[in-house]
Amino acid sequence: MSEALARSYEAPGCVEDAVALLSKHGPQARVLAGGTDLLAQMRAGLRHPALFVDVKRIPELLEVRESADAISIGAAAPAALVREHPALVRHFPGLAEAVALIGSEQIQGRASVGGNLCNASPAADTTPALLVNDAVAELAGPSGRRRLPALELCTGPGRTVLAPGELLVALHIAHPPPRTADAYLRLIPRSEMDIAVVGAAVRVSLGPDGRCSDARVALGAVGPTAFRVPDAEAALVGTTLDAAARARLMDAARAAARPIDDKRGTVAYRRQVAGVLARRAAEIAFQRAGKGH
Repeated sequence: MSEALARSYEAPGCVEDAVALLSKHGPQARVLAGGTDLLAQMRAGLRHPALFVDVKRIPELLEVRESADAISIGAAAPAALVREHPALVRHFPGLAEAVALIGSEQIQGRASVGGNLCNASPAADTTPALLVNDAVAELAGPSGRRRLPALELCTGPGRTVLAPGELLVALHIAHPPPRTADAYLRLIPRSEMDIAVVGAAVRVSLGPDGRCSDARVALGAVGPTAFRVPDAEAALVGTTLDAAARARLMDAARAAARPIDDKRGTVAYRRQVAGVLARRAAEIAFQRAGKGH
């Protein structure tokens, strides 16, 4: 093993011990919720942790629990477990689909939704789906626990609001209202195992007349963080997703996109794709909600 990979390792059994280790070692310590991003970053010379704090032995962080009014996803719960959890698939099929897109079948056994979020990649697949479902992040640190909207967790590529010694414990998502459904779509250059050129998540609630009473739209990979698109949401409310609503949705998504040129696509191309994916995701969400998913 190279010197860059010869690091200290701790596997605490509870959240309090993990917080103590992170507090003691400061920025030299990194949480290992799955490691599928962290180890790749180390090999590329982007991260140089002196201590791994493996949280895969903390039962609270490995559970997916359903209560009377919400689902809680442990920050280190394997993607393979999360994507197939019956309650998650039933209430949030779009989020389950996004989780299933993390890496390969082998990576799914280690990768976690919490890690995917805290890695703070603008192209993370689960983040837009978490945003449209109003996921709430529970954090633990030296001062105790606190909660904040997942929307506020990431502040830029690789950057979060996590304070020194703090870690993500769980993501909490309230059960959706009746006739509500979500969907997530992405475009990648290859058929699988690639980073999104654009990701789009949509959630809609339908009234008795089949018109949209509430909508959330989020985009990924077209800005420094994933973000909600209020104008796209407004384009859906009060409609049955007719042609005019679809056109307004696409225009709003394209206008909100702030992509960069890179090897996966140009700015113009990604803006166009953002509109198309938002429309297609909305169509799926409307269909699911209409069937009372």
